[in-house]
Amino acid sequence: MYIKRIELKDFRNYKELDVVFNENVNIFIGNNAQGKTNLLESIYLNAMARSFKTSKDKELIRFGKEFCKIRTTAYFDGDDHVNEIVVNKEGKKGIKLDGVKIKKTSELLDRVFIIIFSPEDMKIVKDEPEKRRKFVDRELCQIKPGYYSDLSDYKRTLKQRNTYLKESIIDVSILDIWDRELAKYGARVAVRRNEFIKKINDISRQIHSRISGGKEILDIKYESNIDVSDNTEKSFYQLLCDVREDDIKNRNTGRGPHKDDLKISADSIDLRKFGSQGQQRTAALSLKLSEIKLIEEEMGEKPILLLDDVLSELDNDRQTYLINSLGGNQLFITTTDISGKVARSLPEGKIFKINSGEIEIEI
Repeated sequence: MYIKRIELKDFRNYKELDVVFNENVNIFIGNNAQGKTNLLESIYLNAMARSFKTSKDKELIRFGKEFCKIRTTAYFDGDDHVNEIVVNKEGKKGIKLDGVKIKKTSELLDRVFIIIFSPEDMKIVKDEPEKRRKFVDRELCQIKPGYYSDLSDYKRTLKQRNTYLKESIIDVSILDIWDRELAKYGARVAVRRNEFIKKINDISRQIHSRISGGKEILDIKYESNIDVSDNTEKSFYQLLCDVREDDIKNRNTGRGPHKDDLKISADSIDLRKFGSQGQQRTAALSLKLSEIKLIEEEMGEKPILLLDDVLSELDNDRQTYLINSLGGNQLFITTTDISGKVARSLPEGKIFKINSGEIEIEI
């Protein structure tokens, strides 16, 4: 699986672009704010139907234009396949797969597997719980396409319940309808997340042991505020009933998967609170590398990796370990510069120089 080509029209700072990639390594070099990350964003968007930079799709359109278009040609299942996404100025997306328009985003998610690795990922251990939930959800949407629908339904129902809680008069019988819906979708989300974290924990523990030279034992647990068991839906519904008066008073839903977190520990030390920067970055690297391994195990494919200026966030030892762990994956790397040591560690590929939304030199 690899991306052969991308064509852009009025995407971010790119007026038009048509570039053919190497199936192994593609390095984009340039100063800041030239369009390196925008190019990675277009690749990610075309595989995941959403940006990793913004939730407002209309921001993707080049200033003063009516729409943007992203078209990629990817090789998998023994043939070339074309994905095309058009975003209009209202922020609405049209998606075509091999020329056929799709109705559900979930139809796109199991075609090309993408992992983004950015400087923000180095902070995943110490950042707020929302970042860790996004890490889990992003991966699950790829390996379990049905999860995307369950998560979307949960978020929609949560929004509707919160809107109703802000009414001046609350009819408990109507609120109960929202509670049952929220419990149904929330249970599916929580159970999937719990299963995922158990698998990630086993993989990341092995990786972390190798990176730390066997000095630390990493442990990752799903911290849910609902009981994740065989009767998760029933227990979540009962919890919503128990805290109903509090939710009405606060005019907001205080319990559910939208409040969950991951507990990340090394030798029983909570790295979120007490870990050193080095420990937190090693744990973050272990988590990201376990993503790659899990996709390979679950989907039988090596995911495409987008490394957005992440090498600058790692010391030499972690850089070397990362590069040596990525054999066989197509790589897209952005950087302002690349050291000779790192360059020598990489398989043969292409180097592109980017300046103001244009590729000036191809080496």
